[in-house]
Amino acid sequence: MELGRRHFLAGAAALSLTGTTGWAAAAGPAYLAAAREPDGSYGLYGLSAEGAALFHVPLPGRGHAGAAHPSRPEAIAFARRPGTFALVIDCAEGRTLARLEAPEGRHFYGHGTFSADGGLLYTPENDYDAGEGRIGIWDASAGYTRLGEFSSGGVGPHDAMLMPGGRLLIVANGGIQTHPDTGRAKLNLPTMRSSLALISLEDGSLLQDWALPEALHLNSMRHLALTAEGLVAAAMQWQGAVTEVPPLLALLDPGADSLRLLAAPDPVQRRMQGYAGSVAFDATGRIVAITSPRGGQLIAFDSASGDLVGLHRQPDVCGLATAPGGFMLSDGQGGTCLIDAEARPHGGRTHAAQWDNHVVRLT
Repeated sequence: MELGRRHFLAGAAALSLTGTTGWAAAAGPAYLAAAREPDGSYGLYGLSAEGAALFHVPLPGRGHAGAAHPSRPEAIAFARRPGTFALVIDCAEGRTLARLEAPEGRHFYGHGTFSADGGLLYTPENDYDAGEGRIGIWDASAGYTRLGEFSSGGVGPHDAMLMPGGRLLIVANGGIQTHPDTGRAKLNLPTMRSSLALISLEDGSLLQDWALPEALHLNSMRHLALTAEGLVAAAMQWQGAVTEVPPLLALLDPGADSLRLLAAPDPVQRRMQGYAGSVAFDATGRIVAITSPRGGQLIAFDSASGDLVGLHRQPDVCGLATAPGGFMLSDGQGGTCLIDAEARPHGGRTHAAQWDNHVVRLT
């Protein structure tokens, strides 16, 4: 069902529910990360600022990423596409509070975001019979009941983030049509169109979108990062020939009419094998980095000039989040690592669990 303008405004005006406890009072984890356990089961971990495991919550299937509530020590852990579950986690106590299920005919993409006041949760979803992207709306102040949905402005809305000011949503529409009946098969590559869509949260309308040049239409914008000033970064995954070396990072400057595409020098870029797994800015917004598990490396750019400023090699590295002075990394072999803004490592831990693609910053 569609959600009318009055419902959007009612949600936007909801109380923030900060209460007397929050992230600071809870002294909880700094990050969340989904993982595969040694016995083949799946779980969600709360990690300290140094990458130590603080708690573990079992997951009913493979997890992907999550969303942190802006005030309560609470987060949502999403299933990997085409999963249909999402768990509400109490990050102070490391326990599950509730389970969300995608409506019939929908599945999650592994990401989501809260409204500025924390009253609503927005979830990118696939209306797979229609072949259209949707954004689900859940009432976080009333047990995460489903309120409605609106168009994502494209196909395959993988990630979404709230823009500064809290009234607009930026969505990475990956452009790839899929259906659970055919697994993760890509059904529309000859005609796929990836885009960044800017959506009004007052009425769910598409205000503007930005697509890649036609020569790069096989690049799928998947994951997002955002600065406080509204600079958007999108990590991309190439669906064309592996011998090609496309840019894998797109930047959208506030007010710009087109995307800026960044790439490292050919030998470094080629090692990425057409796949950027995660993207993040450092705390200043000056440095933006992407990871590639296929290439086993992170590359960092100056977000203003586009120059390559750092390179870090780590096998199967993918998870990436902002950390004080740089970034937190995770890899599929159980490693976590802190690096500075120029990609120089200064700490690492090894865990028995195999981390999934993302590290989600909570505080």
